[in-house]
Amino acid sequence: MEKIIQITAGRGPAECTWVVAQVLKKVLAEAQKLQLEAVLLQRQAGSENGTVETATVSVKGKDVSMFVASWAGTIQWIGQSQFRKMHKRKNWFIGIFEIEKQKNWTISENEIQYQAMRSSGAGGQHVNKVSSAIRATHLPTGITAVAMDSRSQHQNKKLATERLFKKLESENLQQLKEQVGKQWENQLNIQRGNPIRIFAGTDFKKNKIEKSYKGTRRKLKTDLRNENN
Repeated sequence: MEKIIQITAGRGPAECTWVVAQVLKKVLAEAQKLQLEAVLLQRQAGSENGTVETATVSVKGKDVSMFVASWAGTIQWIGQSQFRKMHKRKNWFIGIFEIEKQKNWTISENEIQYQAMRSSGAGGQHVNKVSSAIRATHLPTGITAVAMDSRSQHQNKKLATERLFKKLESENLQQLKEQVGKQWENQLNIQRGNPIRIFAGTDFKKNKIEKSYKGTRRKLKTDLRNENN
């Protein structure tokens, strides 16, 4: 099974792009440790050295769904800015999102179905009697193209195939545009709060996320102990 994730700083400042670079390293290292195949598909460098604005990673393996679920969401880093030493902000957020794998079709002869059909329109008696027109259908997608330009069925088959290729290229380009649009939406939809993982310090060590009920229980015990003293 294959999953594709995007690690992004969204519209965050340079500090967030530094966090993306660190998280990317963590993701790749953890995938390797879990014997998953992780491949960096795309990486856009940030404005500062060693930073990454966005990265797309393909992950394959048996437990890939659990791996992605353990990372997908908001990632928080607690630490001093690497670029603005006097900056007061200590909490920085980035996002990890699962994105759909883009369909990429390669056409082979056994994926195209050809159907002879009667030509229509002007053309004289010949086209009205002979099924010289050809409809080519790409079976995986259902996209079709028709050619009836020539009296030769062989020539129409060639033309129909060429037109089918152009349609598929256009469809592929449209999907790519939609995919890019979704990625930009992901970059804009990073939500602060309730992070799935928290890291801290320049060494980027992972912090445990304390469940709220544990903190509440500890507070109640402390309050009870204080009342008894």
